[in-house]
Amino acid sequence: MLDLFADSDPWEEPLAPGAVILRRFALARAEALFQAIDAVAKISPFRHMVTPGGYTMSVAMTNCGALGWTTNERGYLYSPIDPLTQHPWPAMPAAFSALCHEAAVAAGYPHFQPDACLVNRYAPGAKLSLHQDKDEPDLGAPIVSVSLGLPAVFQFGGLRRNDPLKRLMLEHGDVVVWGGESRLFYHGIQPLKPGVHPLAGEYRYNLTFRQASDSE
Repeated sequence: MLDLFADSDPWEEPLAPGAVILRRFALARAEALFQAIDAVAKISPFRHMVTPGGYTMSVAMTNCGALGWTTNERGYLYSPIDPLTQHPWPAMPAAFSALCHEAAVAAGYPHFQPDACLVNRYAPGAKLSLHQDKDEPDLGAPIVSVSLGLPAVFQFGGLRRNDPLKRLMLEHGDVVVWGGESRLFYHGIQPLKPGVHPLAGEYRYNLTFRQASDSE
């Protein structure tokens, strides 16, 4: 656990070529981020998506931005319309955009312009199996991932599913950015352990920013 450093300034922890953990980077703006999450969820509620194979995901999800990640019987896709509400996804909150831009700059990706933000909510026992983020047309753009609420163990591997894994604790306010050589590295979240967080209650939230449309 990193609670020993709760009062320290943010710092950078190298993860892999093109990848870094920005410890505590989002800590000071967490309350504004939670308010923005609530606003997004009022328009497009959290839901447990079903994979093309019929598996119900343990993580509850919603989206904001011009495009949202979703599933149907044919596969995974980005869509401008929320299939649950049949309306456009809510606009990306200013608090999200500002944090993402500052994190991308800090990690060496100053030109990153996300148009999709996946908002994941983990309850105890929820997990995210090892996977690659490869549904985006421009794999030159990085991923910016923000952790809020309960801590979780992040797994970060390589280009093959069976490559050795790094297992790192991500805590409230940590931001992981990866691109370049590590853009397609496998990653996941181990099952969330029970706990109570003063802002998030029994949950962990994750904001994942992506460029989901073709770059101009």
